[in-house]
Amino acid sequence: MRASSYSAFARRRFLKVAGLSWLTPVGRLLADQAEKMRRPAQSIILLWLDGGPSQLETFDPHPDTRIAGGTRAIETTVKDIRLAEGYEHLAGQMRSVALVRSMVSKEGDHERGTYLMKTGYRPDPTVEHPSIGAICCHELPVGPTDIPRHISILTEQRPSRGGFLGSEYDAFQVGDPKDRLPDVTSPVPASREAARVNDLEIAERAFARGRTGRVRTTGHREMLARARVMMTSEQLRAFDVAQEPAALRAEYGETPFGRGCLAARRLIEVGVRCVEVTLGGWDAHVNNHEIHRAKSRILDPAFAALLRDLADRRLLERTVVLCCGEFGRTPRVNPLGGRDHWPGGFSLALAGGGIRGGLALGETDPEGIKGPVRPTTIEDVHATILSALGLEPGKENTAPATGRPIKLSAGRPIRELLA
Repeated sequence: MRASSYSAFARRRFLKVAGLSWLTPVGRLLADQAEKMRRPAQSIILLWLDGGPSQLETFDPHPDTRIAGGTRAIETTVKDIRLAEGYEHLAGQMRSVALVRSMVSKEGDHERGTYLMKTGYRPDPTVEHPSIGAICCHELPVGPTDIPRHISILTEQRPSRGGFLGSEYDAFQVGDPKDRLPDVTSPVPASREAARVNDLEIAERAFARGRTGRVRTTGHREMLARARVMMTSEQLRAFDVAQEPAALRAEYGETPFGRGCLAARRLIEVGVRCVEVTLGGWDAHVNNHEIHRAKSRILDPAFAALLRDLADRRLLERTVVLCCGEFGRTPRVNPLGGRDHWPGGFSLALAGGGIRGGLALGETDPEGIKGPVRPTTIEDVHATILSALGLEPGKENTAPATGRPIKLSAGRPIRELLA
């Protein structure tokens, strides 16, 4: 179990602003008080837009330009920040949201782009990097959580993995929260189950004779014990969104993704560290505008309701919310009315957990020719999230297979985004 620490950057920033670098007793007292007031986030919710959403039809519209292809923009609660038409609910929550409109990536393939966005590292044949959710679970205190601390809802092709940290940090995959969780209820009476467990223990002891080391490395006993605790935990109720009022469920939207976002809030509430909720189908090589209009009707109410609900329960300040896909879409609309893969200037949204809201960082060219102003890397976004979690991005873990030290993140925190 690892105690979380405040980032060195946050401490230095406070001392510089307060003029307390000389650290008198009064200065130390004020510094201590500042750290108590600014506690780091404890969890992440990743709204994963699988397939690569268009920045122009979501968070970075350029209305009345050639590249817009007819997409219009709407005003938000923050002056000079506009969203694409269809995000009216999210527009009302913009004071809590930071947009990064100048994202750049070196990966334009779905699988490689997903790996980079979820881990902060490009694919490397010598090592499998852990996703940011796995890092969060590995580095932060465990807490009183009986259920898995890394959960993926509506998983599609590429769920988040534990990488070299181990399979125990893989995301626990579930489907639509309206359905019962599979494999957590015994199919036989309690007496029969107890007999089966007793028989298994006899077999385990027999196998362990002369194989102590091998048994220890498999972690089978520990895994079985955790599974049995989970099967009887009251925290499993967090998956059951039917317990929420009908009015709140309607705010999120009666869709699998809306229910997934509501379940994410419930899971964070019981101590889960990372919840990934996937909304797929953004790979709009054909009929881009129609696809994005349909997706906005799902994403907009769910994203906005999640932010509002977290804030109402005082959970937003301790939860980082990241909404993104693996890359963006081309400024040019192709002959089939679609937009193709575009890692050269796209957008993502961040909120909560000490992230400064009401901000749009970077710019893309309204002509779609030049690169973005203030290009921002995925590595730097990872470093920013880790800093918001009170973790030091430069801390190193060792990949067991190679003995190679690997930083939590190879990027640097984006200071403008850290409140």
